[in-house]
Amino acid sequence: MPSSPPLRVVQWATGAVGGYALRDVISRPDFELAGVLVYDPDKVGIDAGELVGLGATGVRCTDDVDRVLALDADCVLHMPLPAAYFGGDPATDVEAICALLSSGKNVITTTGFVYPRTYGPGLVERLETACARGGTSLHGTGINPGFMSDLLPLALTGLSGRLDHIYVRESSDYRGHPSRQIVTDLIGFTREPKDYAGTVRPFRAFQRALFSESVHLVAHALGVELDEVEESDEYHLAADEFEIAAGVVRPGTVCASRWRFSGLVRGRPFMTVECVYKADATRVSRWGPPGFAVHIEGRPTMAVTIDEVEHGLAGAAAHAVNSIASVCAAPSGVRTVLDLPLAVGRGTVRLA
Repeated sequence: MPSSPPLRVVQWATGAVGGYALRDVISRPDFELAGVLVYDPDKVGIDAGELVGLGATGVRCTDDVDRVLALDADCVLHMPLPAAYFGGDPATDVEAICALLSSGKNVITTTGFVYPRTYGPGLVERLETACARGGTSLHGTGINPGFMSDLLPLALTGLSGRLDHIYVRESSDYRGHPSRQIVTDLIGFTREPKDYAGTVRPFRAFQRALFSESVHLVAHALGVELDEVEESDEYHLAADEFEIAAGVVRPGTVCASRWRFSGLVRGRPFMTVECVYKADATRVSRWGPPGFAVHIEGRPTMAVTIDEVEHGLAGAAAHAVNSIASVCAAPSGVRTVLDLPLAVGRGTVRLA
């Protein structure tokens, strides 16, 4: 039987996650790179392969959105920093995604949209209309949310006879993250307490929206109706001065934060997601070491711990890339992890 032609893929944004995804798409024979959209003027005109340290592909990066919309492609990996990250209008992301869907391209995004029904029927109707117009599908994914706080807990609950509480914990180390824009201007590390609250206001809104989607997705899958999702956060101050890739953390400035999102039923938490971010996990012992944990309390009670995920951004990119074939084959519409087969990796296998 003749093999299927490679799926034509567009990479939208080539930052920390997008760069990993672009490298994966170029390296895999089941994909053909159709185009690359960039935001940095210095990247315009550069060959996509050379941008990520690979050989020339013949596809050059562009910042022309209309040119990308006109491309013949099966799927777009939509991976910019969400507009809400920086206090912008979240509708900006919706408009871009709807335009891509309407143009006949399936979209996999890491900007949220894990469970758009969280925001009510208006947004879902808008997305579904764009999907119907283009005969396409939308899927929101990543590593957390997109796997650790939704897909993995749902898989574990298949062993449950009774569920009392689902607890998911992420602890991330930003010691080597080079972006001051992310580490300082967004998360608030190196800021003094008097400046921290104002700095993280856009990040707080984005976090609340993103993890509410994940909690609502799990609750919906398990037939639980939540009354609300409650959010709380706190921070930790550095006792000593130390240096990280994004700058210098001085005594008395914020060096760690903990965020909790709880889906409540009659005032009691049904699911809790806890996210801990540290400027340097070797210098901050509070709130535990880096890694992921999922606890299922009930009958039976279960705990799964992942001590560390190196290159977590690469994992987020790979989960999106590994979903391309399923999303392209799916019926038109908004697709969650409940609608798609489990994404299976297709990277290079190296056996000892």
